Amino acid sequence: MIDKRALRARIRAARDAFFADGPPAIVPPPELLALLTPGLTVTSYMPVGSEADPAPLARAAVEAGCHIALPHVTIRTEPMRFLAWDTEAALHAGPYGLSQPTSHASALVPHIILTPLLAFDAKLDRLGQGAGYYDRAFAQFPHARRIGVAWSVQQVDSLPTDPWDMPLHAIITETGWSERR
Repeated sequence: MIDKRALRARIRAARDAFFADGPPAIVPPPELLALLTPGLTVTSYMPVGSEADPAPLARAAVEAGCHIALPHVTIRTEPMRFLAWDTEAALHAGPYGLSQPTSHASALVPHIILTPLLAFDAKLDRLGQGAGYYDRAFAQFPHARRIGVAWSVQQVDSLPTDPWDMPLHAIITETGWSERR
């Protein structure tokens, strides 16, 4: 059995080292661009620490006429909401070092969820930070496409999964796009 706490520490260290070397930008792959149509809601996020930055992906979504939403977190027992964000609007400090829209922004239903993660494997299982916010959001919006955004150094051979874990549909790294088959 893989110890999730030890795996998280190991992957954070690898991600931090990769990031310290000045990682390349994540480039929107053609497979993502093909999914973007006017009127869709794409959730993005503001990276914390050495997380992969989805800004180029969010920019591509805006250019395609999509609406952007960002996660909004209050307390651990409340679900994360995806709130509308105008890319010029100020963000506010949230828990866990998050930058998020004001709580008064409109909640949106996502079509595509760009999600941060700590680790992923070839089956596109994902390991998050451990608070379960994205797991609950995936369950709440089961028809949304779940697309992870990460650095290639975050890939591992295999991950332990729990019954509530939902695999990603795709992952985008600095090396490109991988899709679940």
